[in-house]
Amino acid sequence: VNAVAPGFILTPMTEKMPEKVLDMMKDKSPLKTLGYPEDIANAYCFLASDEARFITGTVLSVDGGVVL
Repeated sequence: VNAVAPGFILTPMTEKMPEKVLDMMKDKSPLKTLGYPEDIANAYCFLASDEARFITGTVLSVDGGVVL
């Protein structure tokens, strides 16, 4: 079993947050940006692909480097 651990993702819910909070979330990331839903989807697609056939028991952090 593998897992995907998303970071701060720009979704309709987070878009409604105050700009101050969004800026704080961006500042926590070394990339200084929020992720997009496609970033999370791409991680799942990779884990479901043949390229990941030998990966098991892994948590894939998709968080822009927030958790190192």
